Amino acid sequence: MKEPGLASRLLGCALVLACLPGLLSAQPRKKNAPPAEPGGPAVTPEEAANLEAVVTTEAGVIRFEFLIGVAPKHVQQFVQLARSGYYDGSAFHRVIARGLIQGGDPLLKDPKTLRARWGTGGLSQIADEFSAAKHERGTVSTVRIPGRANSGGAQFFMCASPQPALDGQYSVFGLITEGLEVVDKISLVPADDKQFTETPVKIVSVKIEPKKTEPFKDATADDMRKEVLLRTSLGDITLALDPDLAPEHVRNFLKLVETGWYDRTAFHRIVPKFVIQGGVGATREGQKSHPADKWVRNVKGEFSPRKHIRGSLSMARADDPNSAMTSFFIVLAPAPNLDNKYTIFGKVVDGFDTLDKFEALQLDVEAPRERVELIEAVIKP
Repeated sequence: MKEPGLASRLLGCALVLACLPGLLSAQPRKKNAPPAEPGGPAVTPEEAANLEAVVTTEAGVIRFEFLIGVAPKHVQQFVQLARSGYYDGSAFHRVIARGLIQGGDPLLKDPKTLRARWGTGGLSQIADEFSAAKHERGTVSTVRIPGRANSGGAQFFMCASPQPALDGQYSVFGLITEGLEVVDKISLVPADDKQFTETPVKIVSVKIEPKKTEPFKDATADDMRKEVLLRTSLGDITLALDPDLAPEHVRNFLKLVETGWYDRTAFHRIVPKFVIQGGVGATREGQKSHPADKWVRNVKGEFSPRKHIRGSLSMARADDPNSAMTSFFIVLAPAPNLDNKYTIFGKVVDGFDTLDKFEALQLDVEAPRERVELIEAVIKP
């Protein structure tokens, strides 16, 4: 999206259709009247704070959590409508390439709906809840008729890129946690000069589920006394984790393993008689983002007198001692220069022959000439 203002103008162009006589699908409603369509059971703000939406489309699944503190009435309405099946069978009908996608019009449930009426249903249902929330990549916001107060309703749009021109003009109520690549894909489907899709992208269903919780967030040391199997393209390596030595690093590592964050990444650095290093998301094959990215954060250093010897499992970091995140390394020979500077949180207990294979690889400086993949990391039962 090269020109931020373009999204605002195009969205406005789309919705001005709803202002034309005879094009609204529903009978005129009183100002701020509730939706005429059937709704599901009422939801309290406290309940909504622990829920998320699962939008299953022909192009893939998108999940987003609700910003209940930003637009509580919009969240409550969306949950009610979704639970009633209101969105099932509708579609995303308007797109701006790598800008945004618009959907949720109940008229799109009927394949015979005239193209001129796309985007005109489900409006003027709810009062505006404008806020300081920004339309960043992943923002979910409510469609409204430009220039008409309290004209938002069931339709919504999702941002594939920042849209600052829309800030303060539309009610932000959600943030995508999984499936941004699906939003990108939908935004790129063929469309006409008015940004109507040539063929609407079907919304199979919108379900409301409990919000996913961060794995191992509240785990005790006994809960984290685990072994992890690394299945690599050169063979298996088994790691024993030590939560007594570095509980937060173990918690972080188990979280990433449990969610599959490390799967299909690569070992990008090999220094014979020193270390092998992996665990960088940018090395992941295919889509670089991952649903667990939202739980990736810096981990405070947990240094100890433990020595870096062959088989030690430790965390890579930047200059800041509290900057470890996902990248880990396995030591191939005693490395006293690393002691008390990098956090050891486990060790290799099986697979030393696989480490030998790593050291035998041909390298370009420190990068292996052939891709060495971490196919899968799993917690052993």
